[in-house]
Amino acid sequence: MMSRKDAGDVTRRKFLIGSGAAGAIALAGCSSGSSDGNGNGNGNGNGNGNGNGNGNGGGSDMDTSTLKADGSSTVYPIANDASRLWNGNPPADDEEYWGPGQYDIDTDMHLADYWASKFGYEPTGERSVPPFGTQIALSHSGTGVEAVINERVDIGDASSTAESILGSDAEELDSIVDHVVGVDGQPIVVSREIADAGVEQITGDELRAIYKQEITNWSEVGGPDKEIYAIGRSEDSGTDTAFRANLYGDPDAPIDPDTRKGQNQQVRTLVEQNDNAIAYIALAFVEPDGATPPIDLELDGTVYSYGENLGAKGYPLSRDLHMYTWEGTSEKEAAFLNMILSEFGQTRFVEPNNYFKIPPARREEERAKLPDQV
Repeated sequence: MMSRKDAGDVTRRKFLIGSGAAGAIALAGCSSGSSDGNGNGNGNGNGNGNGNGNGNGGGSDMDTSTLKADGSSTVYPIANDASRLWNGNPPADDEEYWGPGQYDIDTDMHLADYWASKFGYEPTGERSVPPFGTQIALSHSGTGVEAVINERVDIGDASSTAESILGSDAEELDSIVDHVVGVDGQPIVVSREIADAGVEQITGDELRAIYKQEITNWSEVGGPDKEIYAIGRSEDSGTDTAFRANLYGDPDAPIDPDTRKGQNQQVRTLVEQNDNAIAYIALAFVEPDGATPPIDLELDGTVYSYGENLGAKGYPLSRDLHMYTWEGTSEKEAAFLNMILSEFGQTRFVEPNNYFKIPPARREEERAKLPDQV
């Protein structure tokens, strides 16, 4: 069985997204070195099956090159956490990092060995030596979708749909496969000083007006007499696209934030550094008792609160978190995605980052998109 991505494959048609710029690269499991002794190794795949099959015992027809992903800073925490444990390949008796018995899984295999074996890979039986390595980069949703289309990566991470990024008429939509791995509630956060001054809730109309510069002072929404510093995401980010689509009904709706940043991490830093800020941000970056406290959002008579109902269908700022593959899904991609879609993966990689797990029935729908297991 030859990989669909071997050297003989036709390279995908180049696709350029107008404002898609490569973001800062953050690699998980790609620096030299091995395990930290806790099953949390970050080896770069050398000796663990990074394309030459050395040391992994896998069949010669399996693709053992390093699996690469890039894209959304919102999806990054999920992919990065999964990558770190995968590359660590902890044994079954390491209950802190694997412990399959905790998840109704009956195996004595190492972590990556177990998930990869379901798609034809042979186990290595060694900590920090998975059947193939994984490497996760950090940029934007648009960059991730572009990268998977252009074959620079195996998986493109995005916090908005490929349709909203590419356009509804894009030919690439017929070839890209959407794997939903979690749900983000996308709360509204403010500076600690604003929350401490008594701003606990705003309405949808007030939020829309703030980002159109129609409301510019906190006193207009019950806060102190301070100018509002409205922070937005860059226009090629999935977070920004989802914000405009869900709040204004149009992913291209014009808004006028005071500044835009490309990544959730940068937005969080700006909120921390200013005493008059407001921002929309992924759940993983909220600190209720810290520098990025969330506030309630009242929409059509319903109040949506952090920790209570941000995952409700009626909350317009909730959105699916996507990991895209191209022209089907290879066994290598499926092994990694299947782990994330399992109860183990949802509990270890999605829930700890404050995202909502996918319900079991929907999870099985997502798994149905993967190749058959052996």
